[in-house]
This record gives sequence, C-alpha cells and structure tokens, in this order.
Amino acid sequence: MFGRCLAAAAAALLLLATAAHAQDTSKLDFPKRPITMIVPFTAGGTSDVIARAVADQMGTALGQTIIIENVGGAGGSTALTRAARAEPDGYTIAIGNAGTNAATYTIYPKLSFTPDSFAPIAVVAKTFGIVALRKDFPAKDLKEFIDYAKKNPGKVNLGHAGVGSSNYLICKSFVHAAGIDVQLVGYRGAALALTDAIGSQIDGVCDAAASVSQAIDDKLVKAVVVGSTVRLASLPDLPTGLAEFEAQGWNGLFAPKGTPPDIIAKLNAAARTAVASEAVKKRFVELSTVAPDADELTPEVLQQLVTRDVAKYRALLADDKK
Repeated sequence: MFGRCLAAAAAALLLLATAAHAQDTSKLDFPKRPITMIVPFTAGGTSDVIARAVADQMGTALGQTIIIENVGGAGGSTALTRAARAEPDGYTIAIGNAGTNAATYTIYPKLSFTPDSFAPIAVVAKTFGIVALRKDFPAKDLKEFIDYAKKNPGKVNLGHAGVGSSNYLICKSFVHAAGIDVQLVGYRGAALALTDAIGSQIDGVCDAAASVSQAIDDKLVKAVVVGSTVRLASLPDLPTGLAEFEAQGWNGLFAPKGTPPDIIAKLNAAARTAVASEAVKKRFVELSTVAPDADELTPEVLQQLVTRDVAKYRALLADDKK
C-alpha cells in the first residue's frame, strides 16, 4: 500500500514538473527586443530574398521585428564570423546555405569558425540551381552551349555570388557535369552578377531560381538548364537534361553555439509558422522555391545537411586546393 502511494506521488510530481517545464517554455520571456538576421550577401540575391520573406512572418509569430543585416564578403565567411561571435542569446541569427555553411570549410580552411560554432534552428527553403545566358549569346540551348564552350575553352565566363557561395557551387557542379572549361567570375552578390549578364558584360550566370526566374520570364536572360531531376512548375519549359548536375540547395537558420535550447525551440516554432504561412507560400511560388516538409523542419535535419554537404563539397572542390 505504502509503495503504491509512493509510486502515485512520484508520478504526480513528474506530471507537475513536465507541465511546469512546458509552461515555462511557452511563457519564455523571449524576444523582448528586435532580432537581427544576418544575410551573408548583398541585397537582392537568393538568400536575401528568402530571408526577408521568412523574417517578416517569423517576426509576426514572435511579436518582434526581425531586422535584416546584409554582410557581404569572402563568400559569406565575413558574415558567419560575425554571427559566430555574437552573444548566444537568440537576438542574432543568420541565414546560410550549402556554400556559407559547408563548402566554405574547404575553400577557406583557416576560418575562425567551424560547423560546431553554430546551433541549427531550421531549414526554411529548398532552392534549385539554374544556368542562364545573356540573351544575345550565340547558343540557344544546353547542347549548343556545351558545344560552344568545348570549341572555345576558357573563353566563356559565368558569374556567381563569390567563391564559397551557393551560386559558385552551382557553377562548379555544372562545369564538372558538362566537362567544359569556362572562366568563373565572382561578385559580391548574385544581383550584381545577374545585372552584368542582363547587360551582356558577362556571358551568363549560375544562380538559384529564386533570383533569376523573373529575369528569365522577362526574357532578359535565357536559361539553358536547371539542376533538378524534375522540371520546375514555375519554369516548365526549362529542361533538366544534364546527368550529374543536381543543384538542389537549401537555406537554413543558425544561431551562435551556446544559444539556450528553449530559445532555439521558440525560433524553430516561429520558422515553422513562417514557412507554413500563406504569405511565404505565395512568395516561394513566385521564386521557384520550395518550402521544407514538416519533418524537415527540425534542427537535426539541418545539422545532417551541413554534415553531408561538408563532405560533398570537399570532394567536388578537391581540385581547387591542388
């Protein structure tokens, strides 16, 4: 009898403790002021456009403004250095991608941060890489472009958002898959590269659909291939057509290492609310971007993507380090 009473009392205490913890988390006094979201590139690029759409809805969910801070330079590593050194209190977060948070460790081996410098919050978008050419480029489709590049080795130039950016990785993946020799031209942001392609200052760009789809629709540039196994609903005429060129990317949110789990959980919940909102869904359709599935929105999934892509791009970029 006494043992049963003890067991019942222990169970009751456990329920009370669990309920108290849930209540504490739900009433967590965060955020009390605006949050800064660092974007590792200049305004107008893929990460920036996605960040602004998500930040607006996250801010609504959290009841605070999320301020976008664009920090360009060194393929995103300048911004990530700042993010890694920020106070781990949830008031400074960063949006990153496979370039800034995976490939960068091969490209810039002497960084002041490592993958362990960040606490993953959530994947917020899945993106698709596209190669697009200036509208007056002599080749009209993928086959003609590859033939032209092979007949003119080293003479074609493709712009990207800087060494280490996701656009740089799109370029590297495409060139490797196509077996061609072209010049890769780095800019401080994707928007600058696209502007030069539109103005025929360069031959083309490697970019995400989020950034370049409107220019394609407006016939300011002509796309030749998307790095996906399926065609994009927003660009149904754009072929896949190149084996080994799969450039599906991601954008994820990170906080400095040491950010309390309860704050990470609250930021994750806000990110989930944001990507499920009609405003973000509508914007993502316009950007040829896909929201993650519900089971892809955990911090653990983002950590797995980082670990996978660190190894993936170490192999892809091995020749660059020789």
